[in-house]
Amino acid sequence: MLKVVPFMLALAIGIQALPQVHVGKTTVTGRVVSDEVEFFGGLPYAQPPLGALRLRKPISKTQLGSLSYNASSHGNACLQPLRLPDPPPYSEDCLFVNIYRPKNTFSSANLPVLFWTYGGAFTIGASDQSDGNDIVAHSIARGTPIIYVNFNYRLGPLGFPQGQEADDHRALNLGSHDQIAALQWVQANIRNFGGDRRKVTIFGKSAGAILTSILWLNPQVEKLARAAIFESGAPNSPSTFPAARNEPVWQNFVRTVPSCANVSSSGHTFACLQKAPTEEIAAAVRQTSFLLDDLPLWAPTVDSREDVYPDYVSRLYAKGKFSHLPFITGTNRDEGTIFASQQALSEQGLEAMLLELHSPPTTTARGLNSTLKRILELYPEDPIVGSPYGTGTELFGLPPSYKRTGSLKGDLFFDAPRRQLSQAAAKSGVKSYVYHFTHPQLNLTRTGVDHSAEIAFVYGQTPASDPVAQNLSTVMMDYWISFAVSLNPNDGKGVKRPEWPQYTTKDQVLLQLEGGNTTVVKDDYRKEQIEYLIRKSLVLHR
Repeated sequence: MLKVVPFMLALAIGIQALPQVHVGKTTVTGRVVSDEVEFFGGLPYAQPPLGALRLRKPISKTQLGSLSYNASSHGNACLQPLRLPDPPPYSEDCLFVNIYRPKNTFSSANLPVLFWTYGGAFTIGASDQSDGNDIVAHSIARGTPIIYVNFNYRLGPLGFPQGQEADDHRALNLGSHDQIAALQWVQANIRNFGGDRRKVTIFGKSAGAILTSILWLNPQVEKLARAAIFESGAPNSPSTFPAARNEPVWQNFVRTVPSCANVSSSGHTFACLQKAPTEEIAAAVRQTSFLLDDLPLWAPTVDSREDVYPDYVSRLYAKGKFSHLPFITGTNRDEGTIFASQQALSEQGLEAMLLELHSPPTTTARGLNSTLKRILELYPEDPIVGSPYGTGTELFGLPPSYKRTGSLKGDLFFDAPRRQLSQAAAKSGVKSYVYHFTHPQLNLTRTGVDHSAEIAFVYGQTPASDPVAQNLSTVMMDYWISFAVSLNPNDGKGVKRPEWPQYTTKDQVLLQLEGGNTTVVKDDYRKEQIEYLIRKSLVLHR
């Protein structure tokens, strides 16, 4: 009997220790994930987009609908064609937010908020793949605690429908509208968790950075956030087309839904798809193609009737039509290598690939063809100037065209759009800070410092066996957290680190992030090539 009493007491203490928050009339119970951090997950920010709500903009969920809510785990991941490591269940009912906060935070704490959008070519990904524990714990250790939020958004054909019918139904860019709805939920509810809705910094990687930077274009974003961080992604990273251009892509998807195959080319597919069984939709998502030359088929679309993406980005830049949120942006040294074909590509084959990616032309066929020929001249088949950069004549057992396309695609999809964004913002007086992540992997590989190489550093998840990487990770977390807290990456708190200067028209400089060699350098790498890509951005559907 004496042994039972301490056990019951410990059990009671354990139950009482679970963090709780009141959202409306609901008591939300989360869990403790470390000595310093609490977690609340699977909180719905919109109605489940099922049945008649499928292929429609999200409808905000303002009440949890019960007196108590178990928020101890992530919600379902959205439907997608590939399986992620250790995912939660996949479902159309997937519009959830998750919150990591310092332990025992009071609702009156008014902490700054970092709001993350994951990447994955607009087709794969889930919020549970990004663990905010370490970055929140580090913010506490440096004396500037923050709250970290992430969320799920619809993917593939359910999140980024293509074709004329999607345009007619005002159903383009649904994933972007999910992002907006999640931010609106944060505005309405984050105070309950101790956050300050006036101090939200939106950030993301790859497709997540693209979505976040597209949102940055809209001045209305200033009602939802006060700053932004774009990691390897800009608004015009992917080529953009009117919805009708990808009509065949949409019809191919509909053909894989048995209940709707017979109406796939009718121009009236939405009504059928909204009635189709979830099992058929899920199977069709798994079966449908989602890449063309390693680039997403399902992606944001220009929609002149909506604020999300009203025109080609180069035109918006020229007119100064974008928000004035301060931001951090940057790329990794070898962005294009994971998108480069490992098969030999002739000059004609590479030109044909580029032509397919940028057709139909925005101007004339002759203008597009001459632009592509000049691009191929600027990116010769010379391994010394190819990517991964700085590897000389090493070919990694691959054809010479691999390093050529790695360099070309990296600049076309990431580095040129990033520089164009930085220059447009500087011209309009928008405060920004630019980085170039160049920290090499321990073992040289064919991908170099590739797309996504910086994520582990931002999240404090570098190997304990690599002290140089761990120190760089600490430096980067300090910069990111400092910016979220003060709108300046140089708050003087945390570890000693170089001053990161603002990017201006007069001083176009960036911070090279590399263990043992973090320093300020000019933003002039591959100057001639990138200037040409920027100059021809409209021809290239950007």
